[in-house]
Amino acid sequence: MLTAGVVMAALYAQAPGMPATAGETLSGKRIVLADAVRGHAVILVAGFSHDGGIACGDWMKAIRGDAALAGVEVYEIAMLEGAPGLFRGVIKSSMRKGMSSAEQERMVVLTQDDKLWEKFFQVSNGQEPQVMLLDAKGNVVWRGHGTASFVEPELRAAVGSH
Repeated sequence: MLTAGVVMAALYAQAPGMPATAGETLSGKRIVLADAVRGHAVILVAGFSHDGGIACGDWMKAIRGDAALAGVEVYEIAMLEGAPGLFRGVIKSSMRKGMSSAEQERMVVLTQDDKLWEKFFQVSNGQEPQVMLLDAKGNVVWRGHGTASFVEPELRAAVGSH
């Protein structure tokens, strides 16, 4: 039986405001992102639509290719709640193609709580990738959306100032 103190400790163990949705990495491991990012700076790149998800790939390439961002952990998030259950396996299989096993470990598939995640990311345009920088305490340091070629320099500047 959980006591109120245990429940409160669990709530504070997660990044503030981040939904505690259980998901799965592309490698098949269960993950609660709020727990996985606790205690260190992290960049989150999320796609809330097919187009947004495709554009996340450009973000991941830009982040991996930027030495200034090399010391920050990165997770890519694919929101698949809207995808029919029959197609989710095909979508995940397609995403795995061309990804190393290390990249698959950092790719998180979520199939529930889209609205909570949209609120967390403050999504204004679900067709664009959403990007967020969290500090080690889980505080949002920077957020942006759009193409990597235009917005990635802002992320680099935010990482450099923290």
